[in-house]
Amino acid sequence: MTRIAIVTDIHHGAPSHTKRGDTALDLLCQFADWSNAQKPDLVLDLGDRISDIDTQTDLRLEGEVADVFARLDAPVYHICGNHDRDHLTVAQNEEILGVDLNNRVIDLGDWQLVLWRADAKIHRSAPRIGFDLPEADLLWLSYALQRATKPTLIASHVPCSGHSQIGNYYFQRNESLSTYPQADRVREVLAQARVPLVCIAGHVHWNTVTTVDGTPHITQQSLTESFTTAGEPARAWGMLELGKTVHWQVFGDDPFEARLTPTNQRWTAPLQPFLSKLAAE
Repeated sequence: MTRIAIVTDIHHGAPSHTKRGDTALDLLCQFADWSNAQKPDLVLDLGDRISDIDTQTDLRLEGEVADVFARLDAPVYHICGNHDRDHLTVAQNEEILGVDLNNRVIDLGDWQLVLWRADAKIHRSAPRIGFDLPEADLLWLSYALQRATKPTLIASHVPCSGHSQIGNYYFQRNESLSTYPQADRVREVLAQARVPLVCIAGHVHWNTVTTVDGTPHITQQSLTESFTTAGEPARAWGMLELGKTVHWQVFGDDPFEARLTPTNQRWTAPLQPFLSKLAAE
């Protein structure tokens, strides 16, 4: 059994009408104390450590978050979110956190962890508006899964399930920014894997489980989000236990719990549209 403590979308910075960034450092300290008491095998940070302002402010904010992460006893693995990349490079994040932020596969014994650190920068000018998944990141994931011989947890900032955003404060009317425009190609890569998979991501600020072609896709609530908690921070962090079954529990004021049994069974290719068949008749 591998136990992974998870925190995501910390958003340290000024408070807004939906995010209590002013509580982030205190809540992250509480998470660190909780994690040290729980003694997980590792800690996973899924990105968006700050709410970006400008380069100098973001360097300071990221540094303050890194100081709290340094208090953790377990190994910590970070992924960059879009807010970590608005004004900072990957190299600057690496320097602040003191770690390498390349894509990586980590052997966990009966499982393996794929840290899929695909570029999460949101582009704000033509010809690219929004996310744009680099081909190199997609190919890296494909090669990693082709070599996989044991159940695999894939961690990223941006989810790729394509799950509905109806009811989501940010993304119901901005669905294109909830995932990569190439998410369908990511799902095709996942479908080729010959081992059980579980995907976990942040970014969309709510707790969800969506099964696509036999693969469970999990998204975890933000530490400081308040749109589901009446203006107060959600205080959300999670524990994921990997074994023959997967147990995921989110604590705080927006709790969630799920038990999953990953499988390497995949659906056959989708049926053609019924209407086209009826029209032919």
